[in-house]
Amino acid sequence: MIKVYNKEFVDAFGQKLKELRKAKGLTQNELAEKAGVKRSQVLRTEKGIQNASISTVFVFAKALEVPICELFNFEFSEKK
Repeated sequence: MIKVYNKEFVDAFGQKLKELRKAKGLTQNELAEKAGVKRSQVLRTEKGIQNASISTVFVFAKALEVPICELFNFEFSEKK
């Protein structure tokens, strides 16, 4: 059975979000403001605490001015 929630994937996504945010020279507050979300949502997503919805991924990509696929341009190891 395929797991609906994959902690390693969520962690890797959060790290990629943080990497792109820093590359754009943005603070968590600035990204949150540009994306129209709370800073706590950015923080929880970057730390892998929150599984971002597809709508949230969309606004993060728009705020970072990157293609959506760039947020998924990472590798991760799935635990068995």
